[in-house]
Amino acid sequence: MTGAVSLSLDVSAVPARPGGAGYYTIALARGLAARDEVNLTLISRRHDQARWKELAGAGSSVVGAVAEARPVRLVFEQIAFPRLLRSLGVSVHHAPHYTMPGRAPMPCAVTIHDCTFFDHPEWHVRSKAAFFRRAIRRAALHAGVLICVSEATSTRLQASCEVRAPIVVAPHGVDHHRFAPSEPSPGADLAALAGIGVPTDRPLVVFIGTLEPRKGVAALVAAFDVAAETHRDAVLVLSGQTGWGLAETERALAAARHADRIVRTGYLPDAAVPALLRRASLVVYPALEEGFGLPALEALACGAPLITTEGSAMAEMAQGAATLVAPGDVAMLADAVVSGLAHGGESRGRQLGLSVAAARTWEASVAQHLQAYEIARGTPQ
Repeated sequence: MTGAVSLSLDVSAVPARPGGAGYYTIALARGLAARDEVNLTLISRRHDQARWKELAGAGSSVVGAVAEARPVRLVFEQIAFPRLLRSLGVSVHHAPHYTMPGRAPMPCAVTIHDCTFFDHPEWHVRSKAAFFRRAIRRAALHAGVLICVSEATSTRLQASCEVRAPIVVAPHGVDHHRFAPSEPSPGADLAALAGIGVPTDRPLVVFIGTLEPRKGVAALVAAFDVAAETHRDAVLVLSGQTGWGLAETERALAAARHADRIVRTGYLPDAAVPALLRRASLVVYPALEEGFGLPALEALACGAPLITTEGSAMAEMAQGAATLVAPGDVAMLADAVVSGLAHGGESRGRQLGLSVAAARTWEASVAQHLQAYEIARGTPQ
């Protein structure tokens, strides 16, 4: 980069219990704070500064300016952010979740995670889909740079709307200290899983992610119900916070003949996530469409056999290290689960997965973001 970049990063949308986009923002903030060539200011919610000061340490400053309620935050971004950014004197502002402030006094980098608001608006609350379609179209025309988390997202974005802003593809990384094939100390995984209702002495088919329509959980429940006839000791573990639109998943659970072998853990403590991935006989991430699919990468980093969706960003990321099934195809998914449980973690596939994951680091992702900021910094205002 040409000299240090003075950067503001909006972290106000990250909840206390983050999902994939939240983890991305956290990892990015931590990585940028560690770089000497970045003068970083984090813009948080008014009562959330302590979390971000602890996370970023002395490598950044934190401004707690944004209201707690989501609708108010979105209004604040459009009305009050320009004045706030002008007072901070930064040279680039990064909006990491589709939207960007109007009339920003400096170039903006905007992260586009996926294009499901265009491709599958039925997977979202109607008003939310309409709002984010407008926001993405606006960013595509006026941002200093767009950051896409995969080539799949970049391709769909350019097919979905007019794009005038330059695009940088910056895939996610994985925290290799947390997600690794070996537990941090003997007995640590069992201790982390104690009390969440997961049997540790039976084959586990594991899903981790928000329970919402596009994740393909209903198809997974139906597929496991078929596979459970062959593998009579296997257990399906559904882990993650509850999203919206659970009716289809609830119907699949109610119809399952082997519902007594399905465990719903809810949102997992941080230590339990890699522990569960390491104990898994299979990790299944059957999302119908994703921008990246971070849980799939985390599974590979833990050495878990992975089943995911063909033609997806997960398939792009896995580079041949996962078993691929057609989106929503229950019979194909059931066959893959039966085969995966029968063959276990075949060593060549496991080693390929570990090799693929090893190349995905947050340090590399941060470096690609820095290139994006340099492009944005050269954008005329």
